[in-house]
Amino acid sequence: MRIRREWPGAMELEVAVPEGDNPPGAEPGALYRALAYPALVGRPEPGDEVLLNTTALAMGLGTGGYAMVVAVPNRLPQDPQGPGHLVKARYTPLQATVLGADEQDSPFHDRLREADSVDGMPVVVADLHSALPPILCGLYDTAARDLRVAYVMLDGGALPAWFSMAAARLREIGWLSGVVTVGQAFGGDVEAVTTHTGLLAARHVLEADVAIVTQGPGNLGTGTRWGFSGVSAGEAVNAASVLQGRPVAALRVSEGDLRERHLGVSHHSLTAYGRVALTRAQVPVPMLAGAFGERVRDQAELLAVRHELVPVPVDGLHEALRASPVRLSTMGRGLEEDLAYFLASAAAGRFAASLLA
Repeated sequence: MRIRREWPGAMELEVAVPEGDNPPGAEPGALYRALAYPALVGRPEPGDEVLLNTTALAMGLGTGGYAMVVAVPNRLPQDPQGPGHLVKARYTPLQATVLGADEQDSPFHDRLREADSVDGMPVVVADLHSALPPILCGLYDTAARDLRVAYVMLDGGALPAWFSMAAARLREIGWLSGVVTVGQAFGGDVEAVTTHTGLLAARHVLEADVAIVTQGPGNLGTGTRWGFSGVSAGEAVNAASVLQGRPVAALRVSEGDLRERHLGVSHHSLTAYGRVALTRAQVPVPMLAGAFGERVRDQAELLAVRHELVPVPVDGLHEALRASPVRLSTMGRGLEEDLAYFLASAAAGRFAASLLA
């Protein structure tokens, strides 16, 4: 029906669905938000017929609550012309062929072929994509604004980096020097096969001073100890350590989540860092006030057997977060609804900045 807005790689549309094809519980004649990635499906224009996947609408998803455009049948994209031989989202109908920084046809292949170290680069690892902006707020509140920061996006959530409006905006204003998409994720400024080559590309292709590693938007969890996509945070700690980086394990902390397993230090952090991460990391522990702050510090002590706990003051970080250039939101909660979450992430950024001195 109309194009609502667009940003690099993605378009948000308003679509009408034929009567009888509406998702369960929808009002007849309702209009829906839909998301299209023109490079994969073609560029839709008002009046076009589009093929939709409405799974997210039927499930009532929050972050990913879009109908997804599968194809614009009368306006298909061009076939891939190359260069590039990496196929991501492999063996799905929307698989994408990209040029990997580490493949033979890449101008960076020779640089990465023997690369084996990120030269002590701080690597801030976090569970959720929503930690990316507050980590940057804490980093830039302390460090110089001419830093080169790379975002290494894992494939535990959204696969297209284009889905993240926050990453696009942070890239636009220079808070990110680039996005590296690894594994099955794609659409970054740089493509890589694994988290390891993604970190190497961040250092040797984007020439990053700091890397931030999280999954894309759309965390998957099951309420079980091991069944959540953020397990990859522990694996990222291992990769950073093996490559001679300085892993900084950002805690997922919440005072606003009603689920006991996420209250205080989330069980995601305790499992990913306490069980999956086999190498030593530095864990910034935000010095939050009151009984809740004591709870966070007590829970963080469970990680002290393997990691170095570093107390980080949070004074001034609330103001830095209020000045964020992008909207802060986690699990539908904004800055004031779950301040502890954002302070903990910003504290990790503040600590990473201290490693650059």
